[in-house]
Amino acid sequence: MRMPLSYVFVLLLLPLWTGCSLEEADPKQLTEVRSKLEQGMPVKIVCFGDSVTGLYYHTGGRRAYTDLLQLALRRSFPEASVTAINAGISGNDTRDALARISEDVLSQKPDLVTVMFGLNDMTKVPLDEFKTNLIEIIKRCRASGAEVLLSTPNNVITTPRRPIEKLIQYCEVIRQVSREQKVALADCYAALEEIQERDYREWRLFLSDEIHPNLEGHKRIAELLAGAVSRSLVDLDDVGPSQPAIPHTLELIFQRAPLKILAMTPTDEWLRAPLDRVDPAPPVEIIPWTTEGKSIRELEEDAKARVRQLEPDLVVVAIPRGARAASEEEFIRSFTWTLNWSLSFGTQEWDCIVVHPDVVDPQGGDSDRDELIRRLVRAQDLTLVDREDSDADPAEILLGWLEAQNKGARESANLNGWSRVE
Repeated sequence: MRMPLSYVFVLLLLPLWTGCSLEEADPKQLTEVRSKLEQGMPVKIVCFGDSVTGLYYHTGGRRAYTDLLQLALRRSFPEASVTAINAGISGNDTRDALARISEDVLSQKPDLVTVMFGLNDMTKVPLDEFKTNLIEIIKRCRASGAEVLLSTPNNVITTPRRPIEKLIQYCEVIRQVSREQKVALADCYAALEEIQERDYREWRLFLSDEIHPNLEGHKRIAELLAGAVSRSLVDLDDVGPSQPAIPHTLELIFQRAPLKILAMTPTDEWLRAPLDRVDPAPPVEIIPWTTEGKSIRELEEDAKARVRQLEPDLVVVAIPRGARAASEEEFIRSFTWTLNWSLSFGTQEWDCIVVHPDVVDPQGGDSDRDELIRRLVRAQDLTLVDREDSDADPAEILLGWLEAQNKGARESANLNGWSRVE
């Protein structure tokens, strides 16, 4: 049986979970939390950090590594009762962290606090103050009875504000604090850098933009954090997209409420039929998003200019095969940013699905590009409408997918939605 690629990376990077080999790790680190997990006792974890920790567009707006850490620990400790709370806020540095730690973290009475800061500190907090702030965060957590797991931030694509050379300095301070304060460390920077050096393209596909990991990147972070706690391997490669794929849209249909849909052409023409099958049919506005003759960069700019201002209920992204890109890197960046801009900034406020170009045009596709699209959509925790039958009509594929979503939601919620008219 072939071992998943991510699992191979995790296996190779096992020593980086604690910044040293597991045998060399301080045996007192995280022993209370580990003991509670082993005994099946309730364990509460607060993940404290910035936008990488928080719930934002870059992971699809429905899950982040906090949720995946909870899942990973339950896999390592099947009898455990784990609650993980996300305390990440965009733009925060360690100064902000100290200002809100009592209300957002300590008031939750956690057993464990994971601490991941640095990507914003490196732009405005001097290194010596950063170190002092981290030590104070640790002291306050320990004084409240919580154990602490420090984490270096992920590595990034270098930019003028966040050059890699400077980020390395802040990561080294985190490692120093870990050693001096005898605090457990998950060295995410080092682990992801190892992947980057071994397979740049694989690492690149863990990023939603220059600094934020997508959900695939968050899986790797969750694996590393869970490994530091459990001192064992855990693999999250099998975790699929959030379901149901279109909860907001289905809820509006169930309520017979007005529905506003922004859909790339030609999918806008195919949506009317399934929605007309709802009895009674809801009022629906379908807004065409023209794609003909546009490059992938132009579609990215379209998404930036219109989606968040429009605040639709559903966005259907269907980038055509003819969308030009000067390089694979340009395609990855613009495709990903088209998805980013098609989502709300924070927690997902509307639905977004992607229709694979194979649905619209099954002939003449580039197999490598087709597979790349599948990976990018999955990495964003979005659902892809794909072709399974080579002879199926494109409109019927979309209709069948929507009906399957509706059926699943009706069965789980015991609600009535549309029913297909034969």
